[in-house]
Amino acid sequence: MHLGGVNEASDKQKLPATVTNDALLDCLTMTEANSATPANPHRYTAELANDIEGKWQGYWRENGTFNAPNPVGDLAPQASDSQTELPADKLNVQDMFPYPSGVGLHVGHPLSYIATDVYARYNRMLGKNVLHTLGYDAFGLPAEQYAIQTGTHPRTTTEQNIANMRRQLSMLGLGHDPRRSVATTDPEFYKWTQWIFLQIYNAWFDQEQQKARPIEELVRDLLTGARKTKDGRDFRELSTEEKHKAIDEFRLVYLSESMVNWCPGLGTVLANEEVTADGRSERGNFPVFRKRLRQWMMRITAYSDRLLDDLELLDWPEKVISMQRNWIGRSRGAQVAFQSAAGPIEVFTTRPDTLFGATYMVLAPEHELVDALLTDAYPEGTDARWTNGAATPREAVDAYKRSIAAKSDVERQENKEKTGVFLGAYATNPVNGEQVPVFIADYVLTGYGTGAIMAVPAHDERDYEFATVFGLPITAVLDGDVTEAAFTGDAAHINSSNSEGLDLNGLGKAEAIERAIDWLVAGGHGDEKIQYKLRDWLFARQRYWGEPFPIVYDENGQAHGLPEDMLPVELPQVEDYNPVAFDPDDADSEPAPPLAKATDWVEVELDLGHGTQKYYRDTNVMPQWAGSSWYQLRYIDPTNNDEFCNIENERYWTGPRPEEHGANDPGGVDLYVGGVEHAVLHLLYARFWHKVLYDLGFVTSQEPYRRLYNQGYIQAYAYTDSRGVYVPAAEVEERDGKYFYGGEEVNREYGKMGKSLKNSVAPDDVVSAYGADTLRVYEMSMGPLDTSRPWATKDVVGAHRFLQRLWRLAVNEETGELAVTDADLTTDDAKQLHRTIAGVREDYEALRLNTVAAKLIEYVNYLTKTYPSGAPRDAVTPLVQMVSPLAPHLAEELWAKLGHEGTITFEPFPTFDEQLLVDDTVELPVQINGKVKARVDVPAEASQDEIEAVALADPRVAELTEGKTVVKTIVVPGRMVNLVVK
Repeated sequence: MHLGGVNEASDKQKLPATVTNDALLDCLTMTEANSATPANPHRYTAELANDIEGKWQGYWRENGTFNAPNPVGDLAPQASDSQTELPADKLNVQDMFPYPSGVGLHVGHPLSYIATDVYARYNRMLGKNVLHTLGYDAFGLPAEQYAIQTGTHPRTTTEQNIANMRRQLSMLGLGHDPRRSVATTDPEFYKWTQWIFLQIYNAWFDQEQQKARPIEELVRDLLTGARKTKDGRDFRELSTEEKHKAIDEFRLVYLSESMVNWCPGLGTVLANEEVTADGRSERGNFPVFRKRLRQWMMRITAYSDRLLDDLELLDWPEKVISMQRNWIGRSRGAQVAFQSAAGPIEVFTTRPDTLFGATYMVLAPEHELVDALLTDAYPEGTDARWTNGAATPREAVDAYKRSIAAKSDVERQENKEKTGVFLGAYATNPVNGEQVPVFIADYVLTGYGTGAIMAVPAHDERDYEFATVFGLPITAVLDGDVTEAAFTGDAAHINSSNSEGLDLNGLGKAEAIERAIDWLVAGGHGDEKIQYKLRDWLFARQRYWGEPFPIVYDENGQAHGLPEDMLPVELPQVEDYNPVAFDPDDADSEPAPPLAKATDWVEVELDLGHGTQKYYRDTNVMPQWAGSSWYQLRYIDPTNNDEFCNIENERYWTGPRPEEHGANDPGGVDLYVGGVEHAVLHLLYARFWHKVLYDLGFVTSQEPYRRLYNQGYIQAYAYTDSRGVYVPAAEVEERDGKYFYGGEEVNREYGKMGKSLKNSVAPDDVVSAYGADTLRVYEMSMGPLDTSRPWATKDVVGAHRFLQRLWRLAVNEETGELAVTDADLTTDDAKQLHRTIAGVREDYEALRLNTVAAKLIEYVNYLTKTYPSGAPRDAVTPLVQMVSPLAPHLAEELWAKLGHEGTITFEPFPTFDEQLLVDDTVELPVQINGKVKARVDVPAEASQDEIEAVALADPRVAELTEGKTVVKTIVVPGRMVNLVVK
């Protein structure tokens, strides 16, 4: 999955006719006519806009306008530079990594890129050193699948796609530092991805210090006897092979026999997020099966507490923080042992106070004790509902496992129909000694808790449903009605005492939990425990197009990390990068990574310190999350060949700044903008990698992203035919309020713009028809940045006309000469200007870019109305500066026409006079008997008596009250005057 989501663009790349057809035709006709009119060669048309934009983009490129200097290294200022001192004030602003799709961008994709560019340009005008660039998240399954379909190597198509996306973005005038752009597919980039992987692999998490430490320090402790192995043995007494395994058990990266999502149709293992709720692959819609495989895992769970607690340090949307909290899922409870013939069955519960209501147990079908618990025959009197029609427990279990193999974890948890089978075994409830039957069921997952639950059907909805289906006892232990449904509220405890000193009857929830835990611990039946939902990170894919692992295996299968001088391990250029084909429904198939076919690459002879030996490379590749977990650091130091990021450069760009952000500032990128769909996985993975790097001393910042902002989406009308299939929006016609495609009436709906809905609009077309500045202004003025907004090309013309009015304030369209005058500003002019400056500064800072546009439009309209023949220079010059972040090309051109040299990029942003923000007088409506009859100007600080006197003295009021009695006067300061007259 790629962070920018640039993978949904229309195949046809046309403007949807139904949304914009008539308006666009009118606008294009107007624009073409204007641009072709010899009498108005200086009118701001699309043609002139395109010329201006090409000119200034060339200037920025040739002069390195947006090249941000580093403190040290290749990108540091040179002695020959005019300025060698770096500004102390800096801004590091970043967009989420986009995927360079072959079908290019639609107008929805640049929304956040334009917004961050506007923000970056504004901050440059405040005197800050601004780092802003954009790279490409180019590894992953989409590129590989496209290569397989077309027969073109994924590197070829990826490079073509990057070039096309760069072309599309460059025409928007984005102020990126091109020297800092990276692609995850570049060997010089993924060399450091591999290097970071090795740092994590060669580290372990010290629970006492709550931080990662180098594995060498662990080995030292093991060799001195200061620390024991995981199983308590003396490390010094182990064989060489046993020592390797003992060390591996501590590593933050380890090989594990894990339950994974195996997709035969794609020939690879998938992450949970790549599997739909129906148990099928998100890409290709193939069946996905749960399978136990040996895979690389990252021990992200070691950081559960820090990942959770440090959320308090971040300036992130509360929604995202809540999603991460829920994903990590820390909860306090008890680990309880139910004794059985196969040994203790461990369950974790946050409600040990309800143990007296546990009437059965459920294990995940994959639980390691299932086979050990199976009996040869069902006990006499077993309820037929428990067997699913099988003759023996083993037959029932085998059949049940086959029936759920294709279900995803999400589907299993959300499945309303409760199914399961009895193992023929019982376990002992520790609080009352009762024998409770043990089942397996798909709604229990091996990846959560212990993979086993104690079922309390009276007080859990899923357990209640299961118990109802299978005729199991429902025993209330909280004083609530359970005759029709589970009682899940709080109430006093009932039926909750035993002869061994545990009595919870009458107690509330908190006290009962405490007492139950104390009793379990004292009796050796359980332990108090903190549990988490977070699972370790499955970090391997059976694909070709990904980062190779910097790992080799010796003849004994022992893994060895490669030394730094052997990096990067480059992805071999192979002709056959297709995964081994499988029947999509073959659940028993085994992964065969494409790289396994590159035998000359897989088998290598290396000297890793013990003489030259034969080794075997790992044939899996890293998941596409790898490069995006650290790319913000490479942006800082992209040309550094000696280290992934010099710490002095990192300190400057992302280090903590307590003087600016408070004593607990964790550091990180100053502003990170992207979609809320990446709220958990990408952000959680990036935080984990960053914290390991921080622990090992490679960075000074504790977090990768100090501030996060989630932008909304651009939506557009889409159309479906009678089959529910989307049809190209650009080919739909509107007639009499109905919509037709190929003569057939179609249904109109509204949704996110993209390839799947066939409703994309290409930015190329809009820029050609109006200019890039118009597109920028329109997208920023559509609505608040954090909400979704509808696209309508008929409204683009409004942004274009605004820029035309702005142009006319400075340029005579007939002659091309400067139209401004040297007249002094009136008092009203000054007030309008300074109020605009104050409002625009505040809105730029808060990313309220739609209201920035609104305030500038209001000011342009004021000047246009007040000065139809030419506005004062002192009114127009600050206007050009204010509009520069939004419409930079037009601003540059007008800045030059106003007589300035060089670029407007670093010109100081206008400031305002506080005194001009306050009105000297205010206009108040005067009501007579509740109806407005006049308006009066009164001093802003006037008293009620003074306001009343001014109102009564007004000629119109005096005329209407002549010969009458004012029986009551109501004055609302700043709002109105109401006279009650008889």
